[in-house]
Amino acid sequence: MAVSDADIAFVKELFHGLGPLTHRNMMGGATFYCDGQVFAILSSKGEVYLKAKGAFAEALDAEGSHIFGMDGKTMGYWTLPDAALDDPDLARDWAQRALDALA
Repeated sequence: MAVSDADIAFVKELFHGLGPLTHRNMMGGATFYCDGQVFAILSSKGEVYLKAKGAFAEALDAEGSHIFGMDGKTMGYWTLPDAALDDPDLARDWAQRALDALA
């Protein structure tokens, strides 16, 4: 199942105000960029993930997030905490933390 234009719009609305956002459709999902930096993905199942490692990944894990995996391999993306899916301010804060951790 591929993500829809409505799914893309939802993610962009969640992260509105973060900075210039762009996306690229990939393998049924989408990759999101802020100022050219990859920081999030949307899976083909509609789950929003943030790029994370180290302490930031641990913070997401503590919030109940789970890591993205495909073909038995995990990747450095963790689901956006559930509470942030209904709260754009919280979603934007988590996304900013993802970007800060990548710097």
